[in-house]
Formats: sequence, structure tokens, C-alpha cells
Amino acid sequence: MPRSPNRLSVRVLIAANYVFTRIYHHLKVSGECTLPRRGPAILVCNHISGLDPLLVQSAVRNRLVTWMMAKEYYDLKALRWMYRAVGAIPVQRSGRDLAATRSALRALDAGHILGVFPEGKIETSRDLLPFQTGVALMAIKSNVPVVPAYLDGTQRGREMIAAVSIPTRATLRFGPAVEFDRTSTTRPALDAATEKIRDAVNHLKSLTEHGYNA
Repeated sequence: MPRSPNRLSVRVLIAANYVFTRIYHHLKVSGECTLPRRGPAILVCNHISGLDPLLVQSAVRNRLVTWMMAKEYYDLKALRWMYRAVGAIPVQRSGRDLAATRSALRALDAGHILGVFPEGKIETSRDLLPFQTGVALMAIKSNVPVVPAYLDGTQRGREMIAAVSIPTRATLRFGPAVEFDRTSTTRPALDAATEKIRDAVNHLKSLTEHGYNA
């Protein structure tokens, strides 16, 4: 279960991450974070480097984001203590990970912000990959808002070590919660909801590329 952001260790990590991402990686946040100040929500974002969770968390200082992350990164011994401290959820990429999904739904039920990269892997080009339908399914089952975000920057395509260690310039933009039909979990309904979520992230991408600052 994710740790409370009131724990001293988590507060220290959040503060250190803010300095690290804003000064060393020159993160610029366009507009306000649209996540709720209280209660559960799912945060979806495109995935361009191993640095992405740190960048997004620095813009959500009043909430701790519980990230779903690839198990091979979670199992890195040097970083596992940090992932455990912030309650990250490891996900097997080999197929549908029902244990991870159950952990994610428990986090939402406990009122946490769940962070998901629905592309499922790092994308090196500027095109969004197809989104996986798991986000829509979890949103419908938990009845929580889905908030989109879009990341861009010079960290694109870098894996964990390179993305974290090499200084970058990054831009992050949030959008309003996505509206979609929540009355069904049939495959066509999940596909339609997933496309709505992807369209919301793609809209933020367009705004970022055209230089809109709000």
C-alpha cells in the first residue's frame, strides 16, 4: 500500500525531487496541475524517458503519485528502497498483470493518485503509441477522474540512468479530467474510452508543440 506523504522520509524525497527536477533538469510546467487536492484520481501521461515519474511528481507537490512501473526497473537494487518508500506498483510486461491491477485499485480505494503510462513503454518519436485499455477499465471500476498530462524535452528516448544523470530541459502540461462513457466494460466501450483518453493527451501535445503557455 502506498505510503502517506506526511511521512518524513516521503516529504524529504518529494522536496529533494523538486530541487533536482526544477534546477538540474530545468522542468517548466505550463499552466496549473489539474489533479484534485483530495481523493483518488488516475494520472495518465505519455512516456518518453526513465525520468518521467520524477518530473511529473515535482509538479504535484501536494500529493504523492503512486506509479505503476515496469518490474525490471522496480527490481533495481540501488533504487528499490525509494520505490517502496513511495509505494510504486511493479507491473509484469509479459501480459496482463492482475496482481498489479488489484494493487492499483486498492490504492485508488484508499484515496491515492495513481500514475500510469498507458503507452506501456518509452516512445522515442513524437508520435503517441496506442494506449492500453487498462486505464479505462480501472477508471470505470473505481469511478475516479482521469487527468491527462503531456511531457516533452531533451530527455526523450533515454533509459533510467542516462535520463536521470544527464541534465535536460523538459516541459510538462496538464489537462482537465477526461469525460467518457462509464456504463460498460465491454471491449468496444473500453476501446472508445481509451481513445478519448489518448485524444486528451494528444491535444496537450498539440498545445505544447504550438507554444501555448496556459
